[in-house]
Amino acid sequence: MALNRDYIGRTFPPSEPYEVSRVKIREFADAIGDDNPIYRDQEAAKAAGHPDVIAPPTFPIVVSLLSPALEDPGLGLNFSMVVHGEQRFEYTRPLRAGDVITCVTTITEIKSLAGNEKMSVETDIKTVEGEPVCKTHNVIVERGA
Repeated sequence: MALNRDYIGRTFPPSEPYEVSRVKIREFADAIGDDNPIYRDQEAAKAAGHPDVIAPPTFPIVVSLLSPALEDPGLGLNFSMVVHGEQRFEYTRPLRAGDVITCVTTITEIKSLAGNEKMSVETDIKTVEGEPVCKTHNVIVERGA
């Protein structure tokens, strides 16, 4: 079934706050096989000019895909048929341990492509105080829609 084109341009309310912890940063770094000490060791991060450990650059994918946008039944997205098309990140500053962030997601494009549905999504990630951290750009493909 085709995704609901009425959702193009729709911006969703902020996600629930998510606390970025040292443990989650370390687990993510382990999962991607990156042993950089600034993702694990507070002193190494401070020596590199950060107030605490920072998250690897692709860490925001964890929170950007928690958006209520992708779970909205009216969109018609069948997650069991989804593959990740692409992603990129625009940073204002690194995510760091102790940040409490929210995500505001906008669906920027939906189109049919070779029997699949391609959806482009932008997510603004900010601290709960309103400080911008980064923007994610994701392309999600629903196969065989």
